[in-house]
Amino acid sequence: MRQAIDVARSTPPGDVPVGALVVDADGQLLATATNRREQDADPLAHAEVLALRQAVRALGDSWRLERCTLVVTLEPCAMCAGAALGARVGRIVFGAYEPRTGACGSVWDLPREAPLHKAEVRGGVLQPECEQLLRGFFEKLR
Repeated sequence: MRQAIDVARSTPPGDVPVGALVVDADGQLLATATNRREQDADPLAHAEVLALRQAVRALGDSWRLERCTLVVTLEPCAMCAGAALGARVGRIVFGAYEPRTGACGSVWDLPREAPLHKAEVRGGVLQPECEQLLRGFFEKLR
C-alpha cells in the first residue's frame, strides 16, 4: 500500500489522487497507475482500470489475473470492482473507504457477491494515510 500511496502522489493535476498497482502471486510488481480521467478526458481512466490493462500486457499470454492482487488507495467503484472481477483478480486490497460509491463493501459488495468469480477483499490498509491524500486534494478545491 505504501507504494500505491507513492503512485497516487504522482496523479496528474486536476485528477483525484488515487494510486493502483497489480502484483502477481510472488509479489512481483506488474503495473502501476493513477487516475487520469481529467488528464485524458476519459471517464474510464480510473487508476484500477489502467493498472489492470497494464498488468495483462505485462503477462502477455492471458487476460486472467487469477493469482494477482489489485492494491488501490481508495475503495474501487462499481466499474473498477467489475473490471477486477472480469479480469479474475484473486484479491483486492484498498486503503480508504468510499461511502458514496464504494463497491467492495461500502455501498455494494461486488467481489464477495458476484455469481461467477469472487475475490478476497481487505479494506482499511493504511487508511489514515490514504484518506489524507484525498482530504488534501479536496481541501484545495474548496
